Amino acid sequence: MIDPVEINSLIKLLDDPDKEIFGHIHDKLFSYGSEAIGYLESAWEQAFDPILQERIANLVHEIQFSLAKDELKLWYQGGCFDLLQGVLTINKYQYPDLDEQKVINQIEAIKRDIWLQMIYDASPAEQVKLINHVFYNIYGFSGNTSNHHDPQNSYLSAVLESKKGNQISLAIIYSIIAQKLDIPIYGVNLPQHFILAYVDESMETEFEGGILFYINAFNRGVMFGRRDVDMFLKNLKLQPEKQFYEPCSNADIVRRILRNLISAYENLGSTEKVAELNQLMEIVS
Repeated sequence: MIDPVEINSLIKLLDDPDKEIFGHIHDKLFSYGSEAIGYLESAWEQAFDPILQERIANLVHEIQFSLAKDELKLWYQGGCFDLLQGVLTINKYQYPDLDEQKVINQIEAIKRDIWLQMIYDASPAEQVKLINHVFYNIYGFSGNTSNHHDPQNSYLSAVLESKKGNQISLAIIYSIIAQKLDIPIYGVNLPQHFILAYVDESMETEFEGGILFYINAFNRGVMFGRRDVDMFLKNLKLQPEKQFYEPCSNADIVRRILRNLISAYENLGSTEKVAELNQLMEIVS
């Protein structure tokens, strides 16, 4: 248990000009982890000294970043089974106070609205058309074409609020909802794009791996076939590889989000964020 008197006394000493004393106090407060955050935030509000405020803010960020790293490590080492949990962990890098339950509830609400209209024996194409109707027409999701490199496009909570995202964030929400409805739609890690595949190994298909067709979540859920993927790769002057056609792992998806974020912050010149996101990338590489 934290002693409130002790921790508040330590926080007051954070502005000590002696580097050695500051380092010792910093390390002691950091060792308290998440339990220290409330005390630090309260002290920040009451502080008038800009040096003390800055040191408190930096320490809070260090603790929160350390917690995000630990959470991502647990997710990765635990087998990456829950895609939503992995994506929420990345989300908490930018929004450490994220209300996870709110995000889960938002996704559940979309799922429920699709489920209420679902016909029991609907064909795969009919299922996708229904998802598209609810997702794009009723909820108003769309690709963010005007500000495609905005890092907010990669944070799930921001995309659920703005209804605008990039290829991967829209595909993640779309596939998570589909899988909650027992519709087998999974992400495909296509270069310079991210698409979805409808997979049903029980049906005769022209593709390997039971893929019936592909879906472009960035373009209002348009359905297309393997030849379109062939043409896309040909235009990029890339050889067709198996991984460009088949569903990828949850770890691949999280790595792709991190690459997008690193690129977005490089464009903005945010070197500190790039360095931290590279640390997160190392955890899942």
